[in-house]
Amino acid sequence: MPAKSKSQQQAAGAALSAKEGEKKVSSLKGASKSMYDSMSKKELKEMASTSQSDKPKHVHKKKDS
Repeated sequence: MPAKSKSQQQAAGAALSAKEGEKKVSSLKGASKSMYDSMSKKELKEMASTSQSDKPKHVHKKKDS
């Protein structure tokens, strides 16, 4: 699953670094912590490797009307 925004791609990269032991898990916050807990290393690698070109900085959730 490719990242939908630059922020999501960066969070996946941080979570992947923790999964690979390059970063302390305790340093993760927010989305990266959630991704670390819920995604496999393979999923994180796929999301983190997504190109950032043509991606918005953030994708906001749509509110239900």
